[in-house]
Order: sequence, then C-alpha cells, then structure tokens
Amino acid sequence: MAKEAYRKINKSRAIRRLVIWYKRNTAVTSIVDSAANSAATASNVAENVVSSAGSVVSTASNVAGNVVSSAGSLAKNTLQPLVFDPLKRLQAIDSSNDRENGNTSKRVWIAVDGMGGDHAPAPILEGCLDAIQRFPINIKFVGQIEKINEVSKKIGLYDLMEKEIKNSRFELVASGSPIGMNEEATAVRKKKEASINVAMNLVKSNEVKAVYSAGNSGALMASAIFRIGRLKGIDRPAIGALFPTRDQSRPVLVLDVGANTDCKPNYLHQFALLGNIYAKDVLQIERPKIGLLNIGEEDCKGNELSLQTFKLLSEEKELNFLGNCEGRDVLSGEFDVVVCDGFTGNVLLKFLESVGGVLLDILKSELPRGRRGKVGSAFLKSNLMRIKKRLDHAEHGGALLLGVNGICVIGHGSSKSLSVVSALRLAHSAVNHDVMDHLIQLQKLPVLNS
Repeated sequence: MAKEAYRKINKSRAIRRLVIWYKRNTAVTSIVDSAANSAATASNVAENVVSSAGSVVSTASNVAGNVVSSAGSLAKNTLQPLVFDPLKRLQAIDSSNDRENGNTSKRVWIAVDGMGGDHAPAPILEGCLDAIQRFPINIKFVGQIEKINEVSKKIGLYDLMEKEIKNSRFELVASGSPIGMNEEATAVRKKKEASINVAMNLVKSNEVKAVYSAGNSGALMASAIFRIGRLKGIDRPAIGALFPTRDQSRPVLVLDVGANTDCKPNYLHQFALLGNIYAKDVLQIERPKIGLLNIGEEDCKGNELSLQTFKLLSEEKELNFLGNCEGRDVLSGEFDVVVCDGFTGNVLLKFLESVGGVLLDILKSELPRGRRGKVGSAFLKSNLMRIKKRLDHAEHGGALLLGVNGICVIGHGSSKSLSVVSALRLAHSAVNHDVMDHLIQLQKLPVLNS
C-alpha cells in the first residue's frame, strides 16, 4: 500500500513539473518575441529621428538602424530555438498541407455521380465543394437537379454552390433516376439516363478527364466497359486500392479488391502490369516491387491459380517481381504492388478498414480520464490526429478502376465528405501524372497482343 501511494505521489509531481516547465518555456518564448519586436521598434525610431539631420547623418542612421535590427534578428533567431516548444519537438509535427496550388497546376474537369452512394447527394456535394477549394479541379455534378437544389438548401450549401457555378468551377448536369446500391450491374443498359451513365458519357466525349462515383461499383465497372471500353489486351479491369504501410510516404497498391472474384492467371498478370504503371506514375516509384499474395513465401506454395500466376510474373521482363507476399507482408512496406484475385482482395480490404476503426476506438477508450487524461491528451493531440489520418479509410478515399479507357475512381457506398475529397484528390493526381497516356502505351506490349 505504501508503494502504491508513493507511486501516485510521484506521478502527480511529475505532471505538475511538466506543466510548470511548459509554462516557463512559454513565458520565456513570449519575452524573446517581445525583445525582438522592441529592437525592431527602436530601429525604426532611430531612423525617423536621425533622418531629418541630412544625408550624412542619414547614412549613420542607416548603419545604426541595421545594427539594431540585426541585434533584434539575432535575438529572435538565436534565442528562440533555445526556447523550443516541447510539444512540437516530441510530436515532430508535419507541416505538409493537402492543398495544392492552383496557380502551378492547370485546373481539370472531373465528372461526379452525385446520386451514387447510400447518403447521396448531401455528402457528395459537400465533398465536391470542399475539393474545389483544395485542389485545381472543376466539377460537373451529375444528378437530379431539383433534388440537388433541395438538399443543398437543407444543408446550407446552396449559396456556396451558386457562387462556384458563377465562378465556372462547378456545373450541374441533369440525369435520370440513379442505379440503386442493390440493383444488378446490368441495370446500366436499361437506365441509359442514369447518373453514372451520363457521367461516363462526359468522359467519352472528352468533356472531363476523370469520373468519380460512390455508387454501385459493379454498375460503374459495367458502365465504364460499355461506354468507354477496355484497353486493348486487357481482359478484365481491376480495382486498385491504396493501403497504408509502416512508411507513411510509401503506400502499397493492392489489386484486385473486388471486381473479379473468379480469376485466371493471365488476369493477375495483367493486374500486375497495370499496377506497375500506376506505381511508377502516381506513386513516383522508379522500379516498383511487385508481390503475389499467397499463403507462403516459397514458390511451390498456393493453389493452382497462384502457381501458374507465379510462373507468368517471374517470366515478365517488364516487372520487378519479388515473389510471393504473405498476409503479414502487405503492410510491411516491402512491396509497392500486391496482386491477388478480387475475392481475396475484397476480404483483405474490408478487414483492414475494420482494423483501423477498431484501433481508433481502442485508443479512445484507453485514454485516461480526468485531469491526467486532459493533460496527456493535450500533449498527444497532434500524434493522435496523425494516427487517425493513417488508419481511417476515409482519408484514403477511393480506388482506381484500372484497365478501362479513362480514369475512373470508385468510392465507398457509405462515403462521407472526407472520403469524397480524398477520392477527388486521387482522381486529380492520376490526371496530373498522365496515367492514361502510359496505360495506352502498355497496349503495345507483345504479351497483350498475343
């Protein structure tokens, strides 16, 4: 009992000392800033007083002013780093911003299926208007205009939408009834004026550079195949999703994650070629490391599909194939592209999404409460926010449909505004890095013409 009481006393003392130390550092920082500002003010006064004495004295004033100003600058630049903010040092805050400079990158038009998803059009509209502010993109928002206007007024975005329309950065495009989340993919043939079909037609006519939909993924893939077609030599398009790894700057591309549940070895071979191009262009990896998802590292492991695919990838000179990738290696950062069939990939995708949510819930529940909890959480706030950003699937937004003759991004059916912003960032990045130009060049490979 005595030991426990002693530990409690020590913990309380440690917290008090930490708070006092932080306050002292803050106070000293304020003093240094004040000293620097006072020095600069003294410099200005000296210049104003002496300048009236003539040119000769004016020169002396300039010298004196420079000396005083330099002293102030020296005080700020030399002393300030010594009085560092412990939070910034401990947290190593990343100053990077998702916002892209619209002046350095040409604005591109992107079509958005405004009626796709479980909660459309409200979160889709909110995400699009936010993305316009963040990235150099313009939006053609496809949907039932009356419903869009009604919803925009309800959520308080009508004025902002009208403003962006006047600025020619946002445009409403009329469509018919949407394809529901539970409808068959073949519904795209019956509902020719559905929002996803109208959006895909905009890509076909080259009015936009990319299309995004959070609706029925099967319907989107069917619409893409019927409207804009597959790339020559590609038997089945694949959905590629970016997974976070240990290295924050180096995500891994996993494909297929749901488009093809029954695959043949040549399908997986084509997925690897598509993923290799994407990793080079968008992820900026000179020689992407390719892995085949399997139950073991040995080349003799796996089912017939894995064994035949392993042989094809090993013989492909265009690829830097490293061999089999076990489940534990997917997030290790050892691979840049992981190839698998759509059944396995979709299970992997949904599992990862649930793990991220569970870990965030555990962190919330395990953080101490009361005064100790508030102090500790305040110190770790930035760290916790970065953890959330890396684990939350909404931050990674959408998946690319690779293998069709246009840039198509698929979102979650339950996508909220943040997911939409992330997906549109992905679409803009693919356009900006000329992914389609390199995928078209891929068609010249002998293996796709055989």
